[in-house]
Amino acid sequence: MLKFTKSFTQQEPIPQEGIDLALQVMSTGRLHRYNVEQGEKSLTDILELNFAEYMGVDNCLACASCGYALHIGMRSVGVTVGDKVLCNAFTLAPVPGAIHNTGAIPVLVDIDENLRIDLDDLEKKAQQSGAKYFLLSHMRGHIVDMDRILEICTKFNLKLIEDCAHTMGAKWKGKLSGTFGDVACFSSQTYKHLNSGEGGLLITQDKEVIAKAIIYSGSYMLYDRHYAAPDKSYFEEARLQIPNYSGRMDNLRAATLIPQLKTLNQRCKAWNLRYEIVSELLAKSDKIRLIPRLPEEEFVASSIQFNMKNFSYSDVESFLTRCSKRGVALKWFGNHSPDNYTSKYDSWSYIDDKAALINTDKVLSTLMDMRLPLTFNEVDCKLIASIIIQEAEQTDA
Repeated sequence: MLKFTKSFTQQEPIPQEGIDLALQVMSTGRLHRYNVEQGEKSLTDILELNFAEYMGVDNCLACASCGYALHIGMRSVGVTVGDKVLCNAFTLAPVPGAIHNTGAIPVLVDIDENLRIDLDDLEKKAQQSGAKYFLLSHMRGHIVDMDRILEICTKFNLKLIEDCAHTMGAKWKGKLSGTFGDVACFSSQTYKHLNSGEGGLLITQDKEVIAKAIIYSGSYMLYDRHYAAPDKSYFEEARLQIPNYSGRMDNLRAATLIPQLKTLNQRCKAWNLRYEIVSELLAKSDKIRLIPRLPEEEFVASSIQFNMKNFSYSDVESFLTRCSKRGVALKWFGNHSPDNYTSKYDSWSYIDDKAALINTDKVLSTLMDMRLPLTFNEVDCKLIASIIIQEAEQTDA
């Protein structure tokens, strides 16, 4: 019986250019983004300018993490203590955690069978809650109908914050994910599309929002040293009113990201190739339901999700154990207990109102999730898919 022996957490090495830049900045000791000579751009500045250019926006801020970026992004568009913020029920824990960090109250919205936020439930919750903020998580890279999202935001006067941790480089009708909302945040945590270990990138076209975010991030009175930002007149009112939360990115992490951004589109194609190989094979099993994609969506599939048809809780447990023994690491979002990086909305005890979300519960009960790192080749992908199919067939469901 064949086993898969590679690691699902092993990433590609940092490009040599990034290693050289990191060594260069370490040799100077000037890791702090503001430790520059007059008029000099730090590596963090260069990263922000490059990412802003990639996204087609004017303003960008590099942060210590995506969760931190979401926190100050929400604060910068006006979220404060006691406000209600609409949010997908299916997301990762840092997303509702960022809402909680602002002192606001998450209002969880159901999902449909294809892992996207349920637009009818969104309208219903927006009307019932009176919320004026909506944190949309493009969870695991599945993009919802963004035209309808914007219609709902307009109808209910919602400020839209996009969590693009899984959609860097993805598009809806040719428009980059992250350019629809009032503010958007991206991740450079190790398992995302750029890798600096931890890190986040915040973008917005709103000059007042970016000014507030820069001060929140811990600019002291050095905000005029930001280049992917408006002129200093936008900071005059906010500079003495906004607290310093010290969540800046440093030059060492920026050094590792600058060369990765240059090859992002190329690597997006490589992820999708691996996805296509695995999905094409899994589609042949009558035990497995793949998640369909909308035709308007240009996705980046650095992971794959699928449901096990008619599997009970114990069937899923047994299936996961068998796959694990053969070296295939699957995550299960329907597990009753939080495990590894996965947790379900009903385990977030700090949220008071967690009324049952029937469709979310149903969909997650058999939902499998698997990384597709670029350290896997095409032969690896075929072997992984064959193991999953073989073990799925062992279940009489």
